[in-house]
Amino acid sequence: MMISNLELIPGKRISKHLGLVQGSTVRSKHVGRDFMAGLKNIFGGELKGYTELLQDAREEAVARMVEQASSIGANAVLNVRFSTSSITSGAAELFAYGSAVVME
Repeated sequence: MMISNLELIPGKRISKHLGLVQGSTVRSKHVGRDFMAGLKNIFGGELKGYTELLQDAREEAVARMVEQASSIGANAVLNVRFSTSSITSGAAELFAYGSAVVME
């Protein structure tokens, strides 16, 4: 499965557009991560626990998007974008979406 944030893949031709595909995950903060993040806010520095949490969330959202694309016969997802939103205090959604296509 080809995945790209471009609208086209150079040298490839889109033979069929299958529509929007998406994947999302909602993650919450861990109490230990929250405590360490509070300390980092005082002293400064990267919040590595949150960085890892977001990376895992992106990977899961993309995997779900790819699964949906595969189920409708796509071999590529183009113009991939990410969005985040706060669901409740301490929980956020990471949303990945793009255009499912068949490429030759």
